[in-house]
Amino acid sequence: MKRDLRRLLDLSREDIEWIIRTAASLKKERKSGASSKPLEGRSLGMIFQKPSTRTRVSFEVGMVQLGGQAVVLSGDQIQMSRGESVADSARIFSRYLDALAIRTFAQEQVDELAAMADIPVINMLTDKYHPCQVLADLFTIYERKGTLEGARVAYVGDGNNMANSWLNAAGLMGFHLMMATPKGYEPDSQTLASAQDMAKNSGASIELFDDPKQAVAGADVVYTDTWISMGQDEEAKKRLADFKGWQVDQSLVSLAAREAMVMHCLPAHRGEEISAQVLDGPQSVVWDQAENRLHAQKAILILLIRDDAKKIFA
Repeated sequence: MKRDLRRLLDLSREDIEWIIRTAASLKKERKSGASSKPLEGRSLGMIFQKPSTRTRVSFEVGMVQLGGQAVVLSGDQIQMSRGESVADSARIFSRYLDALAIRTFAQEQVDELAAMADIPVINMLTDKYHPCQVLADLFTIYERKGTLEGARVAYVGDGNNMANSWLNAAGLMGFHLMMATPKGYEPDSQTLASAQDMAKNSGASIELFDDPKQAVAGADVVYTDTWISMGQDEEAKKRLADFKGWQVDQSLVSLAAREAMVMHCLPAHRGEEISAQVLDGPQSVVWDQAENRLHAQKAILILLIRDDAKKIFA
């Protein structure tokens, strides 16, 4: 039975732990010069309806490193842009490819593709969720701390797709999430309610604040994202005003735990959501975090494409 990654909740806690372990193994393998090819002869199609740097390069390179190939499909160059239905496109892609990944605006488009395709569908980013990024982030925390258990993650900024994905992650994995957003910029209410419900069983604690200082106090991880996401350019002036005083700068980071790491999913806007001093400073792990997109996504691809993934990477 085929599996999709539309949102993080398509995975179990055990799946995520497997992805983290396998990403670590693949990273170690790559650094040593070794090269396994578990996806030899397999093909990944990638549809881009939003600009991309890290997502495109990491998926395309990752597929090649695993022995397969990636076919990049620009959103304005395929027939979906001229009215071909998502359902018909999904049926066609299923005849050519072993998996399909899409980076788009509406979550509903990913869900429809997944419902109609016979192959795994991967959400490379929508306005609502960014599961691939948060999986790389969890791997980065694990890589630094050796565990996710007991981790205190402070998310500061817009209640966007990353905020929603962090709620999914906390609810599933059972760590502590302190989320600070300005009034009017809270995360999706249904996603929050679902995470709080899951937390009853996972042991997570999820707290929301409208003061970044309260969220960051004692945190092991300080996480932020852009205040102006793709498609929100017309709101830029208002958002910059509404987020005044919410920058992750050195004074805010100083409230976190002494060894706290600073994370940002990039692209960053120095002087807006994060100061240059912090982004380029000793507590920043953003470049390792960006690299880890490659290794985490290789693990995702193996898990979704190979039915025997957990046998070949125990």
